[in-house]
Amino acid sequence: MYKLTDSVPYLLNRAGVRIAEVFAQRIAEDNLSVAMYRVLAMLKERRESTLGDLADVVSVEISTLSRLVGTLAKRKLVSRTRPEDNGRIVIVRLTPQGEALTERLMPLAVELERTAVQDMSDEEVAALKKALRRMHSNLPGMSGKGKVAN
Repeated sequence: MYKLTDSVPYLLNRAGVRIAEVFAQRIAEDNLSVAMYRVLAMLKERRESTLGDLADVVSVEISTLSRLVGTLAKRKLVSRTRPEDNGRIVIVRLTPQGEALTERLMPLAVELERTAVQDMSDEEVAALKKALRRMHSNLPGMSGKGKVAN
């Protein structure tokens, strides 16, 4: 018998929401949302990204991400440029101020992850990450009818 509180989506969401709530409290003094932090952290990892690629990686709709990046740009944490050869795309990069803030906040993210998995072995953590990546790749997109798109 199906039991919501024992379902994978419920348990994933419950853990993810708890982690996001704790992290949001920790970064609130920097006037950042979790989505903003993800953008900054991803740009720290990649150096630069198009708006479209960034939306996919940080799991934020492009219209929402565009506004979010605009806010970060006003705060001089990121820069936005359009390549001369393709005016349809936007390249987003960290500014020195954005990089400094991200480097200051990354240890908080590392500490939170360590706390979340503290009773797990390194092997269990690696297996969990592998399973989560596989689950994500198993669900390439959903149609409007709630079925997995082919």
